[in-house]
Amino acid sequence: MDRIFNIYKPAGMTSHDVVYKVRRILGIKKVGHTGTLDPDAVGVLPICVGRATKVCDLILNKDKTYICDMVLGIETDTYDSSGQVLEVKDPSAITEEDLIKALESQIGVIDQLPPKYSALKVKGRRMCDLVRAGKGDQIDLVARKIFIKRISILSMDLPKVKFEVECSKGTYVRSICHDIGQILEVGAHMTGLIRSKTGIFEIDKAISLEELERLRDDDRLEENSWSVEDVLSDLPYIVLRDNAVKYYSNGGKIEERRFDNHNLKEDSDLVRVYSKDGFIGSGQLFRQDGVLMVKSHKFF
Repeated sequence: MDRIFNIYKPAGMTSHDVVYKVRRILGIKKVGHTGTLDPDAVGVLPICVGRATKVCDLILNKDKTYICDMVLGIETDTYDSSGQVLEVKDPSAITEEDLIKALESQIGVIDQLPPKYSALKVKGRRMCDLVRAGKGDQIDLVARKIFIKRISILSMDLPKVKFEVECSKGTYVRSICHDIGQILEVGAHMTGLIRSKTGIFEIDKAISLEELERLRDDDRLEENSWSVEDVLSDLPYIVLRDNAVKYYSNGGKIEERRFDNHNLKEDSDLVRVYSKDGFIGSGQLFRQDGVLMVKSHKFF
């Protein structure tokens, strides 16, 4: 089976816990997830099975949408409610206008510092493990460029706020909450997080692990999962001539004159690749001596 399942991750489980459960349910060893969700967070966690694990990184690169609950006036070391309280301040002077202005400051391309309590690695070790081992002073946080496409306030009953954020990969919503607290000078932390969308995968079509078991028992797994081609459907395509397919599968570089058909645009980068018989993989476009070419990116 080479499919992608839209799994609803419950609270209290790590993303690796979900992978382990899916392995047990499906009896397949080759299983991978497409972007870590914190144990307390819930929502969309696409799980790739079999050869579909080759596109885990492509799904990880897709924009994501989250619904976040934030509380002003309390700062924690983890930037969420699982951590130790560092400082408590009175947020009663903060107005709705203040909050809106602070949230708007996060929209666009920004430099974001990740939380020390995260799975990012420093010299081969996860930062959260270093902190818990008392070696947090060895961590030199480095800001990363992220893109916040939009932030929409869903409800506001200060000091409590619920907002939706659409963002690029690598974004820590916890850091958004922490940074808002710093801007307003009262502190803030995240109290709840739902990932509602990753690429084409949406929360209203996500299935629980219990549902996955029932689908397995009813022999309905295929109709409740996605193919690799489905996941790459937003990419332009090229169709290779018969004499180029084998060359592509061996990692060769193929010139545009050997494309049989395509719907490429000027800024096309990754593409779906087809033979006359159907989908065979993804390709990376590039130019060499002014000639448009493609080479194998993921071959299926």
